[in-house]
Amino acid sequence: MSGPVRVLVVDDESIVRSGVRLILESAAGIEVVGEAEDGRSAVEAARSLRPDVVLLDVRMPGMDGIEATRLMARGPDPPVVLVLTTFDLDEYVYDALRAGAGGFLLKTLPPEQLVAAVRAARSGDVLLAPAVTRRLVERFVQAPPPGAPRPEIQSLTERETDVLAALGRGLSNSEIARSLFISETTVRTHITHLFAKLGIRDRAQAVVIAYECGLVRIGERPDGS
Repeated sequence: MSGPVRVLVVDDESIVRSGVRLILESAAGIEVVGEAEDGRSAVEAARSLRPDVVLLDVRMPGMDGIEATRLMARGPDPPVVLVLTTFDLDEYVYDALRAGAGGFLLKTLPPEQLVAAVRAARSGDVLLAPAVTRRLVERFVQAPPPGAPRPEIQSLTERETDVLAALGRGLSNSEIARSLFISETTVRTHITHLFAKLGIRDRAQAVVIAYECGLVRIGERPDGS
């Protein structure tokens, strides 16, 4: 995709919005197209401005970031929503991931990492450190009872299910390829197919589904042990 990454910054504190804007506008290839101070205005701004990425606080007066994320995810050509939070184990963040957010960032993130995350968001690269993702999901996910049906994954092929489980363990495409003895191109194809079948857009949502469907056990290591 050519052109600068178009970003909408959403936070109820003007000093936070100003700081994020300053950081992003000092970076090449990023354009801040607007700001919003609550969820409702964020949804309206996203519809009119069509940003590629939305940096969104979850705790805001009126419509919170979770509902705003859910509404933005339903629209045509939705932006990638990156949740801004103060705590990496915030239950609101997990709810936002379920609502369609593509990842989350701590407000204490160094400026260069914020810029890198925004750039990565549009390209679809991994946005969450696997260890942090697992810690977040394991705290709030509700594991299914033994033998429970898994309607979310019944449409997947056996190989697509294997890839989803690997995504849930936080493996990269190259690591998945090595573990399943297939090429990275084939991994990307499987990911595209399973995302379409599950109605998701990114790896963060795949992680949530992998845990909730029981494909990844609480406390399981990346190698599956």
